Amino acid sequence: QVQLVESGGGLVQAGGSLRLSCAASGRTSSRYVMGWFRQAPGKEREFVAAISWSTGSTNYADFVKGRFTISKDNAGNRVYLQMTSLNVEDTAVYYCAGREGFVASMGRVDHWGQGTQVTVSS
Repeated sequence: QVQLVESGGGLVQAGGSLRLSCAASGRTSSRYVMGWFRQAPGKEREFVAAISWSTGSTNYADFVKGRFTISKDNAGNRVYLQMTSLNVEDTAVYYCAGREGFVASMGRVDHWGQGTQVTVSS
């Protein structure tokens, strides 16, 4: 049973940076893709970024390109989301997600974390 646990959320001023972390346990295959989604109040959950555990390839939503970077730590079985140049529109609950596969896309999600709140103040 795969479990994903996020950490690193919090309050940051606009223009600031924050790094989210997601620890994965119970994963036995390298054929796994991990990523991040977010959900702002009153809005649908949306894709942010993904990374293939086996190839290291990445994929980003257009609205975070150049500002957010997804990376992985093979030894620690963790995925990170480094967020820079944050603005108030980035305020949301950020969810770690995972699925079986090679390609760095999150069209289907097999596992979800519990979410971590990111609040950007103006």
